[in-house]
Amino acid sequence: MRAARLYGVGDIRVDEEPRPEPAPEETLVEVRAVGLCGSDLHWFSEGAIGDAQLAHPLVLGHEAAGVIASGPRRGQRVAIDPAIPDGTCRACRDGYRNLCPQVRFSGHGKTDGALREFMAWPAELLYPLPDELSDRDGAILEPLGVAIHSVDLGHLPFAGTAAVIGCGPIGLLTIQLLRRSGAASILAFDPRAHRREAAAQLGADQVVDPAGMTTGQVRDLVGYGVDVAFEIAGGDPAVALALDAVRPGGRITLGGIPDDDHIGFSAATARRKGVTIALVRRMNEVYPRAISLVARGQVDTAPLVTDRFGLDDTAAAFDTAVSRAGLKVVVEPYR
Repeated sequence: MRAARLYGVGDIRVDEEPRPEPAPEETLVEVRAVGLCGSDLHWFSEGAIGDAQLAHPLVLGHEAAGVIASGPRRGQRVAIDPAIPDGTCRACRDGYRNLCPQVRFSGHGKTDGALREFMAWPAELLYPLPDELSDRDGAILEPLGVAIHSVDLGHLPFAGTAAVIGCGPIGLLTIQLLRRSGAASILAFDPRAHRREAAAQLGADQVVDPAGMTTGQVRDLVGYGVDVAFEIAGGDPAVALALDAVRPGGRITLGGIPDDDHIGFSAATARRKGVTIALVRRMNEVYPRAISLVARGQVDTAPLVTDRFGLDDTAAAFDTAVSRAGLKVVVEPYR
């Protein structure tokens, strides 16, 4: 089979490798679609993400769908939950499998991901896809799951107001979820015109370029402030914008991943407003909800996919994703 491995910063190579042999609890999956995530771009551009460093050539990719290639479920189309928690630690027992300290994650650390023709994965983490969902839809379920988890943490009041800071794929999915959740108004911020246009098309009431905006201008825009601000961009400016936009007593969810693994903000502003800040760690048990939302037409994933590549062109796919000229880049191994 072919697999795309990251050997160093910007060094992706596609080579032939042995097909993986499933362990007793695993199933062999033929991978059909893999979305490139912002975290994949950290690996590609920096050879690291957060405090994790590239220690050996790694197959990236955790937003994936495929077809089961062996066993009693052979031929079933599935979405692949990329997180393998240990299931025994206190976090897992308390219902926080996304916070498992021993979690193995597709395309992270020592665990090879989905940018290959076949992968062996635990059968219990392979979710059947209904006929209404394409393989690309199946790959977008993972970022949709992150957006669902973020909205869960935001506790938006019924008919409340929200701001979304960063209108990449997860931001755009968050906007759709907020609209379905009964938000009275959604304000979206992004410096890129094509992302602002997508935000407006997918449900934002107002879209704004935050470049050069002062705190006073933000306050003039939001008035008393929004109930919940969803930061999905990464970096201190986005966090500061969330603090400026949220109302006293409101909530902020931080979903962006900063390049230098540090977040800074004005303690005085946060203290005076008495905000509650929640940090988003991937997702919890959300795949069934994500599948249902797309199958029922409540969330539209199709407009997010702007670029498609075959596995042999994975390096070009990463270059396109890094340019941020589109929205979601998807690699299809059998394209």
